[in-house]
Amino acid sequence: MRLKLLASTSALCVAMAIVPASAQTSASTQSTTAAPADGVAADEAPEAQGGLADIVVTAQRRSESVQDVPIAISAFSKAEIEARGITNTLEIAQYVPNMVAQANTGLGSSNSFYIRGIGSTESLPTFDPPVGTYIDDIYISRQNANNLSLFDVERVEVLRGPQGTLFGRNTTGGAVNVIMAQPRFGEFKGFGEVGYGAYNKKLVRGSVDIPLAPTFSAKVSGYWQDDDGYARNVTTGQRVNDDDGWGVRLGLRGALSSSVRWSGSFAHIVANGDNILNFACNPLKPTECDGRYTSTGYRSGKSAETSPFAPLAISGRKANYLNGNYTQSNIVTSNFAIDVGSNATISLISGYIRQAQQYGLDFYDGRSAPTLAVPYPAVTQNARGGFVIVNDSYADQVSQEVKLNGEIGKGFIEYVAGFYYINETNRSDFADIFSTSPTTSLLLADRTLRNGTEAYAGYAQADFNITDTIKLTAGIRYTDETKTLDISDNRPQCNVSGAALPATCLDNANLISANGTAIPTRLNTKIWTPRFAINYKPNSDLLFFASATRGFKSGGWAARASSPTNLLPFDPEKVWSYEGGVKSEFFNRRVRLNLTAYWTDVSELQTPAGVVAPNGAVSFVTRNFADYRNRGIEAELTFVPVDGLNVFVNGGFQDDKYIIDPNAPEFDQYGTRSVASQQALCRAALAGGAIGGGPGTTSVCGVGIVAPNGDIATPVRTPKFTVSVGGSYQIPLGSLSLIPNVNAAYRGEQEVQAANVTYYDQPITGTNGTFPVNPYGNGDIVLGARSPGVWMVNAGLALSGPDKAWQLSLTCTNCLDEEAANTYLGYNYINPPRSWMARLRHNF
Repeated sequence: MRLKLLASTSALCVAMAIVPASAQTSASTQSTTAAPADGVAADEAPEAQGGLADIVVTAQRRSESVQDVPIAISAFSKAEIEARGITNTLEIAQYVPNMVAQANTGLGSSNSFYIRGIGSTESLPTFDPPVGTYIDDIYISRQNANNLSLFDVERVEVLRGPQGTLFGRNTTGGAVNVIMAQPRFGEFKGFGEVGYGAYNKKLVRGSVDIPLAPTFSAKVSGYWQDDDGYARNVTTGQRVNDDDGWGVRLGLRGALSSSVRWSGSFAHIVANGDNILNFACNPLKPTECDGRYTSTGYRSGKSAETSPFAPLAISGRKANYLNGNYTQSNIVTSNFAIDVGSNATISLISGYIRQAQQYGLDFYDGRSAPTLAVPYPAVTQNARGGFVIVNDSYADQVSQEVKLNGEIGKGFIEYVAGFYYINETNRSDFADIFSTSPTTSLLLADRTLRNGTEAYAGYAQADFNITDTIKLTAGIRYTDETKTLDISDNRPQCNVSGAALPATCLDNANLISANGTAIPTRLNTKIWTPRFAINYKPNSDLLFFASATRGFKSGGWAARASSPTNLLPFDPEKVWSYEGGVKSEFFNRRVRLNLTAYWTDVSELQTPAGVVAPNGAVSFVTRNFADYRNRGIEAELTFVPVDGLNVFVNGGFQDDKYIIDPNAPEFDQYGTRSVASQQALCRAALAGGAIGGGPGTTSVCGVGIVAPNGDIATPVRTPKFTVSVGGSYQIPLGSLSLIPNVNAAYRGEQEVQAANVTYYDQPITGTNGTFPVNPYGNGDIVLGARSPGVWMVNAGLALSGPDKAWQLSLTCTNCLDEEAANTYLGYNYINPPRSWMARLRHNF
């Protein structure tokens, strides 16, 4: 089947020619140059005249036209990012076929990226995201602060599919590659911008290039933003879900000699973005639905003088944390590029990242979780919240790469090879508090988790230019990765000198599974990840390609567990992806059409799930529950019918499913029940007349990846269709120009919780009780995992002065005020409402 898929690529491409695809900017807004693979930017080249500009990317760790790279890529230039009003990496996703991105529940600074169905919502450092985020070739291992503000970028590349050969571990879904703007030589240039918008949002941004010598320059840039928050707490009177933050960056670039170049940067970023649970209607007055509301009595802020959870004995400064999320990131990059002869360049790429995060988040809005029996929990306005996690953590990461680019035999072989090392140290001090009433709270867990990763990798990829039209690519990477875990319990009963350690304490000594198997505190993975591709380029406007690529995502531990028996390890997930496609341009580069068909096989998929017990308490489990298959088609179309008018449409279709072993043993080595066994028990209960998710079925139905009706669940965040369409038109007005733009993105219906638990408004009766709602799709949705399809529309209007010396713009996001839901522990987290922003920019 896979060979047939690759062989039929051309036919698929023709069939899909009517499907629209993603944007590439026209020459009127797109620079023709970008930073080469050695990280030292070339000075900006003149723009192409008419048609679409070439886009240079570094998806294969060297500078190439996007149309020559046999990888599915969506690339966004600085001009395109500004034209669409994109301010952060979260907003990029709505323009990428088969990509879904949502702010993580609670954490406005954390994005959950899903590409072709592969992604993760977990930000705890014993988990790794399968869509890697990179800044100037430096991998950001943590997902808790990856919603980067795009305030000083050259471009953003989204690489779809595994990138396990050249980008390495944790890119089974793909990579988001952010290329920062480099200082210009010999020019004192820059811009300043101020803005004001909805919810009293203020914005200041600016950047300046400072020549320090003919071949050495600096760039200083920064931003500051502050707003009141779009949701109102009807209990405390506070505004919540603001997106405050600021950042500064110093970039340096120098040609140290005729053969040595260097670029480096330091960035300090503070992001205080929240995504606190809120509702479209006032929980105290359900008929009041003209805003966004929350009702928890757990006050917002950074820290209180006394703990809001007293008299619970919570350790450390996190005991005083209030409802909110605060992150700080320091990012240091360095890249020496040294020419070795006339045909090779060695790059020494060094990175250091430190991320710190403090938060207190109420995931239950001051009450209990919704259940089948009680889908509308009473509003209690609990000052301690309902289910609260408080966290005080940091992550330190050092990486070093030595990369060699070159060619052999007068270009017959083009190669890239290198060695990569990363060392990561994390410390997470976090506690879980569950309150059953305003006067009764339980400290479910309070622990300090220390974990680390050390990995070595060597890689090489070569392109063999067999003829002028045929190119063969072969690459391989070997990774040796070691992970370690250390956990200690902070609760007083677990720290009594000379006393026996209670079995419930989260401590290394207690890491024994329910069936008595020791839980390891060290995991090692050694793996080869190859890539093979063939290109056929009959002329300068057409490229046909097919490829097979392997990747892997690291294993880890389910460290959110509140019991040591559940702090289980999970294995790496591994993927083979098969792609075929065509990249094409027509009518003197007035039309660009790129099409890709793919088949992805994932073994040992890591699936996290939060389980709500009948009493409302929460437990977390992550296992390699199943394998996974996704196949689909993606199309990207851009055209410039007349100068100044840029139109794009893109589309993606995917068909996916979990694949379980029906003959798996009833229990695995740690005593965890297999999905096949769980499904059989669920179906037996349903056959006896029970309602799935009701009493007696909560451990087997609507848990893990078994849906309440006993079926294997639909995979999460994989809408069958994604579409985006839009355009901009530059209208000359004498020495001025007016540029309207409209962009609309459609994301089809999707599931956003692993077990697909959704409640519908028709009552139901079974042998285990009568319930006011049902989990089987009868009636209208009350709340839960099913997120209906939705269109999101953004628009803008900009007036530019002579020679673009100034610009006045007005933009709106989610202009139609549509709602899309993410689900966590039974509650729906909806996207931000409609907002607008007016900006005034001066370029000098």
